Amino acid sequence: MTDEEFDLLDELYFVQQYAFLKETLGWEDEILLVTLQSLYEKGLIKCLTEPDNEIFDKVDLNKKGKNLFYLATKKGLMEHNAI
Repeated sequence: MTDEEFDLLDELYFVQQYAFLKETLGWEDEILLVTLQSLYEKGLIKCLTEPDNEIFDKVDLNKKGKNLFYLATKKGLMEHNAI
């Protein structure tokens, strides 16, 4: 897990909107979207259209990522806490 992935997972113990993550971490869109995509592909986060509406289909975060909410999965929390 990269430092960026670790730092991002640290913010996803609760559902967070993209704008919150961008402001909190102070990252450029490109870095944030790439890191979200990496975590998503590893199954460490889930994507939501609303705080309680998970997306079960594959998501292209480069196109829709700025309009979504995110939450660490159980697997993501376990890996984050193992470090």
